[in-house]
Formats: sequence, C-alpha cells, structure tokens
Amino acid sequence: MNKIFLRSLSALCLFFSCYSSAQWVEVTGEAVILESEETARVNALEDAVYQAMKHAGGEIATLPSLKPYFAEPKQQYRFSGNEIRNVTVLEQKKAGGKMYVTSRVDIYPSAKSCHKTQYKKGILLGSFSITEPQQAAMGSVYKIGTDFASMLGKQIQKRSQSFIVTGKTTVPFSATQASAMTMLAEDHDAQYLIGGEITDLTATLDEKLVKKDQVNRQFAVSLEIMDGKTGEIIYQNNYREIGLWPFSRSSHVDTKSARFWVSPYGQSIQRISQNMMLDIESALSCRASLPEVVNIHNNVAQMNVGRVHGVKQGDKLKLWHSAGFIDQKGIPRNRMVDTKISLTVERVYEKSAELIVNQPELAASIQPGDLLTKQTRR
Repeated sequence: MNKIFLRSLSALCLFFSCYSSAQWVEVTGEAVILESEETARVNALEDAVYQAMKHAGGEIATLPSLKPYFAEPKQQYRFSGNEIRNVTVLEQKKAGGKMYVTSRVDIYPSAKSCHKTQYKKGILLGSFSITEPQQAAMGSVYKIGTDFASMLGKQIQKRSQSFIVTGKTTVPFSATQASAMTMLAEDHDAQYLIGGEITDLTATLDEKLVKKDQVNRQFAVSLEIMDGKTGEIIYQNNYREIGLWPFSRSSHVDTKSARFWVSPYGQSIQRISQNMMLDIESALSCRASLPEVVNIHNNVAQMNVGRVHGVKQGDKLKLWHSAGFIDQKGIPRNRMVDTKISLTVERVYEKSAELIVNQPELAASIQPGDLLTKQTRR
C-alpha cells in the first residue's frame, strides 16, 4: 500500500516568505525489481514523485524531463524552473521482490498548468499489431497487441490529467489515408488517434550454473500519434523493456489474466504503458483542446465535449470557423479563422454541452464543424 503524507507550508510561511500554494509531500513509491536494483530504485523514485504531483495537483507532463536525473544515486535532487523544487530520499528498502523508496517532495503547483486551463482531449485508441507474428508463438500470446492497447487505455483513463479515451478500434491507422483517419476520429469525437506496432517479442535463455535457468523476453513497441483533424503523424517514439518469462514454453498464456500482468514480464509491459502515458502528457497536454460545434438552433449551440472532459456551467468559449483545405500534395491542412463570437456554457451533459451565443446577431454564421477554444478566466 502506497503511503502519502501531505503537509502544508502555511505554518512556515508565518516566518518565511513563500508561495501560498507550496506543499511538501512525503510519499512511498514502489517498483518491481526486474533488470537491476538500480533501475528499480529509479522507477520507485519516479513513482513517488508521480504520486506526489497527482496528490498536490502538479503537472505530471513535466515528469519525463526529471527522470534522467534520478539515475544518479543521490539522497537529494534539486530542480529549478519546475513545479518540483526538491526531492529528498528518506528511506530505501527491498521486500518481496520490490523496491520501496520513501521521499519528501517539495511542490509549487501552478494555477496555469495546462491540465487546469484546458478540457481533456479525446483519444481514439487503436490496437498494436505484431511485426513478426511467429515471435508470439511462445506462450501463444497472439492477442498481446490488443491487450496491451487495453492496458494503455486503462493508464490514460485512470492516471492521465489531460486525455480521455473516447473509443477503441481495430481499423489500421495509415498516414497515407488521411481523409479516412479524420472521418474515424470524427465518428469517435477524438482529437487524436493513437496506435503502434510490437516489434520484438524474442526470448533468450540465461543459463545458470547453480540456480535454475531463466528465460528473459523482450517487449519492444513503437508509438504513433495522429492528429484527428488532419490525419498527420505528430508524435512517434519507441520503447523497450526486458522481463523474466516465468511460464513454460509449451503453455498457452492468457494475456488478459491477472496471472500474466502480475508476472515480471507483465510488470515490465505495464511500465512501458505508464511511460507512454507520461510521454503523451509531455508532448500534447499543452496543445489546445478543440471542441466542435455539432448543432446550432435558436441561439443555442451544442458541442461534443461534456462533464467527463471537465466542462463546467458558466465556462466561456471562443468560436473559430473551420476552414480546412487540401494542399497541392494532397495533404489535408487545418485552418482556423478568428471570429468575434463567444459562447457561455449553459447546460452540461456527460459527453456534450449546450452553449448560449453571447452575440445573438452573429449566431446565423455558426455552422456544425466550427471549433471552440476555452477562454481562461482572469
């Protein structure tokens, strides 16, 4: 069980000048010992900082930039220009095949963090194909791509600050079929499409003189993110982990089962899904969320985001006319034309909302497909 102890700095502020929102959090992070104790320590420390940032309302999108510093085995880490100012390791221990690191984290959450000023952006999640299907023969893990996508979806739904999974599909993503991709995104109210490919599932035998031989198995996967408005690929990355394969070679392993996911190999794949989620946050959380007008009638517009995206009654939005076009090379381009029209959220539903046009005389110019951006309150 992870432990979090929150202390306010308000008492110290009676004697020292400090930010009113400053907090320090004492938290215990944990990680399974897979490759080495050193790697497990880095992962446990990252877990501790992640928990602290979520608890205090910090921007988890900044976490990937901090992780490289944790590779140096120090007792204290200081940062500048970040919501995390100081990380102090208080205790480190091993138990039950896991590494536990208790740390004190000093946080200065910003009120202008991207996840606080933007609505959650919709994601359409595709399956992850296997480049060499014969590599899945050991354990008969032919459905691991679909089940990995489900694991990534759970990471996004439960832990992401800036995104929500609006749908899943088995349709292959292709940058050469941009119009089909934009239609697919529109059908699922998704601003982005996420998919990829599992490129390595090979295994190696680690022979031991005294202990029982063990099988280590690779899991390498690529990630691609497409813009749902244009079909362009806007982010790519590759990930690789190696984990102990505890199952017999002749067994048929159910990659949906808890037995698989709690195994050392399953844990290493979960680590990749978490790193993917954090990289998606880092790369895209500060991009504007772009709700779309889906209907307009009698001065009332309806948009395709709602309560689950963070919409609240009274929110102010600015309207942009969508003027997409195809360039000379056949590539769709998205263009937003500024307008003087603003709208106010009057009624909020689970996945949609109704808005009143603040300039009724301009309501006739609003069309389905027009885009909206949230206006921050000053």
